[in-house]
Amino acid sequence: MTAAAHPAAPHVLPSFITGPGETDYFTVLAAVILLGAVLGIGLLFLRLHTLPERMAHKTHKIQFEIVAVLGLLALLTHIHAFWVAGLLLALIDLPDIPGMFGRMAGSLEKMAGIAPGTGGDAASDAETAVPGPDGNAPPADAGVEEKAHA
Repeated sequence: MTAAAHPAAPHVLPSFITGPGETDYFTVLAAVILLGAVLGIGLLFLRLHTLPERMAHKTHKIQFEIVAVLGLLALLTHIHAFWVAGLLLALIDLPDIPGMFGRMAGSLEKMAGIAPGTGGDAASDAETAVPGPDGNAPPADAGVEEKAHA
Protein backbone atom coordinates (compact mmCIF):
# COMPACT_ATOMS: atom_id res chain seq x y z
CA MET A 1 0.00 0.00 0.00
CA THR A 2 1.51 3.28 -1.07
CA ALA A 3 0.53 6.46 0.66
CA ALA A 4 -0.16 9.23 -1.78
CA ALA A 5 1.08 12.73 -1.07
CA HIS A 6 -1.46 15.29 0.00
CA PRO A 7 -2.60 17.39 -2.95
CA ALA A 8 -1.71 20.65 -1.09
CA ALA A 9 1.88 19.49 -0.31
CA PRO A 10 4.64 20.81 -2.56
CA HIS A 11 6.03 18.29 -5.00
CA VAL A 12 9.65 19.52 -4.64
CA LEU A 13 10.96 19.77 -1.04
CA PRO A 14 13.99 21.86 0.02
CA SER A 15 17.27 19.99 0.56
CA PHE A 16 17.34 20.55 4.35
CA ILE A 17 14.19 18.47 4.85
CA THR A 18 15.15 14.83 5.22
CA GLY A 19 13.05 11.82 4.75
CA PRO A 20 12.23 9.33 7.49
CA GLY A 21 15.25 7.23 8.51
CA GLU A 22 17.79 9.49 6.75
CA THR A 23 20.62 11.46 8.39
CA ASP A 24 19.94 15.12 9.09
CA TYR A 25 23.26 16.72 8.13
CA PHE A 26 22.29 20.19 9.33
CA THR A 27 21.61 18.87 12.84
CA VAL A 28 25.00 17.12 12.83
CA LEU A 29 26.67 20.35 11.63
CA ALA A 30 24.87 22.36 14.33
CA ALA A 31 26.00 19.86 17.00
CA VAL A 32 29.63 20.08 15.83
CA ILE A 33 29.53 23.89 15.79
CA LEU A 34 27.92 23.96 19.26
CA LEU A 35 30.55 21.58 20.68
CA GLY A 36 33.37 23.64 19.13
CA ALA A 37 31.90 26.89 20.47
CA VAL A 38 31.54 25.49 24.00
CA LEU A 39 35.13 24.18 23.99
CA GLY A 40 36.48 27.40 22.47
CA ILE A 41 34.69 29.66 24.96
CA GLY A 42 35.76 27.39 27.83
CA LEU A 43 39.41 27.58 26.76
CA LEU A 44 39.14 31.35 26.36
CA PHE A 45 37.63 31.60 29.87
CA LEU A 46 40.38 29.48 31.43
CA ARG A 47 43.07 31.42 29.57
CA LEU A 48 41.63 34.69 30.85
CA HIS A 49 41.21 33.22 34.33
CA THR A 50 44.90 32.25 34.59
CA LEU A 51 46.12 35.62 33.29
CA PRO A 52 47.37 36.93 36.69
CA GLU A 53 49.21 33.69 37.41
CA ARG A 54 50.91 33.68 34.01
CA MET A 55 51.87 37.36 34.41
CA ALA A 56 53.42 36.73 37.85
CA HIS A 57 55.24 33.62 36.61
CA LYS A 58 56.65 35.37 33.54
CA THR A 59 58.12 38.25 35.56
CA HIS A 60 59.39 35.95 38.38
CA LYS A 61 57.47 37.74 41.13
CA ILE A 62 58.07 36.85 44.77
CA GLN A 63 54.32 36.69 45.38
CA PHE A 64 53.71 34.10 42.60
CA GLU A 65 52.32 31.50 45.02
CA ILE A 66 49.89 33.99 46.53
CA VAL A 67 48.66 34.97 43.07
CA ALA A 68 48.21 31.29 42.18
CA VAL A 69 46.20 30.61 45.35
CA LEU A 70 44.00 33.66 44.71
CA GLY A 71 43.37 32.38 41.19
CA LEU A 72 42.32 28.97 42.50
CA LEU A 73 40.07 30.56 45.10
CA ALA A 74 38.43 32.70 42.42
CA LEU A 75 37.91 29.64 40.21
CA LEU A 76 36.41 27.48 42.93
CA THR A 77 34.32 30.09 44.75
CA HIS A 78 33.31 32.37 41.84
CA ILE A 79 34.23 35.40 43.96
CA HIS A 80 35.70 37.82 41.44
CA ALA A 81 37.41 39.91 44.12
CA PHE A 82 40.02 37.14 44.49
CA TRP A 83 40.80 37.35 40.76
CA VAL A 84 41.09 41.14 40.89
CA ALA A 85 43.35 40.91 43.96
CA GLY A 86 45.53 38.34 42.17
CA LEU A 87 45.74 40.57 39.10
CA LEU A 88 46.76 43.56 41.21
CA LEU A 89 49.37 41.49 43.06
CA ALA A 90 50.74 40.24 39.75
CA LEU A 91 51.14 43.82 38.53
CA ILE A 92 52.80 45.19 41.70
CA ASP A 93 56.50 44.74 42.38
CA LEU A 94 56.95 43.90 46.06
CA PRO A 95 60.43 44.49 47.50
CA ASP A 96 62.47 41.42 48.42
CA ILE A 97 62.64 42.10 52.17
CA PRO A 98 63.96 38.65 53.27
CA GLY A 99 66.60 38.70 50.54
CA MET A 100 67.64 42.21 51.48
CA PHE A 101 68.02 41.28 55.16
CA GLY A 102 69.92 38.13 54.16
CA ARG A 103 72.40 40.18 52.13
CA MET A 104 72.82 42.62 55.03
CA ALA A 105 73.40 39.75 57.46
CA GLY A 106 75.96 38.22 55.11
CA SER A 107 77.81 41.52 54.87
CA LEU A 108 77.83 41.94 58.64
CA GLU A 109 79.14 38.38 59.11
CA LYS A 110 81.90 39.11 56.62
CA MET A 111 82.80 42.33 58.45
CA ALA A 112 82.83 40.51 61.81
CA GLY A 113 84.98 37.69 60.48
CA ILE A 114 82.36 35.01 61.12
CA ALA A 115 81.88 32.14 58.70
CA PRO A 116 78.92 32.81 56.35
CA GLY A 117 75.62 31.43 57.64
CA THR A 118 76.78 30.93 61.24
CA GLY A 119 76.20 34.45 62.56
CA GLY A 120 73.16 33.48 64.62
CA ASP A 121 74.91 30.41 66.05
CA ALA A 122 78.03 32.38 67.01
CA ALA A 123 75.95 35.09 68.65
CA SER A 124 73.87 32.64 70.65
CA ASP A 125 77.00 30.74 71.75
CA ALA A 126 78.57 33.98 72.99
CA GLU A 127 75.40 34.93 74.90
CA THR A 128 75.03 31.55 76.62
CA ALA A 129 78.70 31.00 77.37
CA VAL A 130 79.52 30.42 81.02
CA PRO A 131 82.28 32.70 82.35
CA GLY A 132 85.57 30.95 82.98
CA PRO A 133 87.69 31.08 86.16
CA ASP A 134 89.10 34.48 85.17
CA GLY A 135 85.55 35.96 84.85
CA ASN A 136 85.65 36.22 81.05
CA ALA A 137 83.55 34.12 78.70
CA PRO A 138 85.56 31.78 76.51
CA PRO A 139 85.82 32.74 72.83
CA ALA A 140 83.04 31.50 70.53
CA ASP A 141 85.45 29.12 68.73
CA ALA A 142 86.42 27.33 71.97
CA GLY A 143 83.21 25.29 72.03
CA VAL A 144 83.80 24.19 68.44
CA GLU A 145 87.30 22.92 69.28
CA GLU A 146 86.04 21.03 72.33
CA LYS A 147 83.31 19.35 70.26
CA ALA A 148 85.90 18.36 67.63
CA HIS A 149 88.13 16.68 70.24
CA ALA A 150 85.25 14.76 71.82
